[in-house]
Amino acid sequence: MTKAAEQAAEPLWVGRLRSECIRRSQARVARDLGYSAAVINQALKGTYRGDLTRLREVVEGRLMGATVDCPVLGDMPRDVCLDNQRRPFAATNPTRVQLYHACRSGCPHSRLQEE
Repeated sequence: MTKAAEQAAEPLWVGRLRSECIRRSQARVARDLGYSAAVINQALKGTYRGDLTRLREVVEGRLMGATVDCPVLGDMPRDVCLDNQRRPFAATNPTRVQLYHACRSGCPHSRLQEE
């Protein structure tokens, strides 16, 4: 298979990640996404063995504008939703309290039940 055919067959989010890395560099894109350059390189080569679904969702949120309807905050980028799910409980902030509980009580966008 030619390189052009391989790129045409790759998922849309990988193509977007690839084009962003060409435009800005793998290291810079990796830093902006919160991953190492090695992870981005492996994802582009198709050899990444980590949580590819999470990486896809971060790319879709940060680079492709994918959003979710948060039960607490309304429309938000998918990557911000994932970041909120990982935050620890903080009783000092009422919004964080609401998010903490919403992310753990059946929100359809939560990945916490999967982990």
